[in-house]
Amino acid sequence: MANAAALYTPEMLELATSLAAWPLDPAMPFQGRARSPACGSTLMVSLSLDCAGRIAALGLRAQACAVGQASAALFAAAAPGRTRSELAATSEGLDAWLRGEGPLPGWPGLAGIAAAQAYPARHGAILLAWQAALDALPDSPPGGLPST
Repeated sequence: MANAAALYTPEMLELATSLAAWPLDPAMPFQGRARSPACGSTLMVSLSLDCAGRIAALGLRAQACAVGQASAALFAAAAPGRTRSELAATSEGLDAWLRGEGPLPGWPGLAGIAAAQAYPARHGAILLAWQAALDALPDSPPGGLPST
């Protein structure tokens, strides 16, 4: 039980429950999905962009463990105003950190889930929000982006 207590801290559980503040909105123009092959967790994201191609609004629906939900909540809290390239850079940095090959990325709040690095079975769930957002967004902003 000590291992579970080290992973599922009160801070992580609080983050997981805060995910309800960002409900999925199927009416938003960009929709994406990601699934962790390790645990089967899934996450759906809905996004809208401003005229500069930055995230203006988002919603999420997670069927994931508390670690995946906490990570998604951290994503949601700091994603507005970010571009696809910023999301991709953070996703790559987070993946490297999880493998022990780099520092924890500078995304706000990630220290709250840092204990999960020691649990490889949870790594896929941690990456879900970034992967779903990258799935939703075009590689390059199209002309006349839908806005909020």
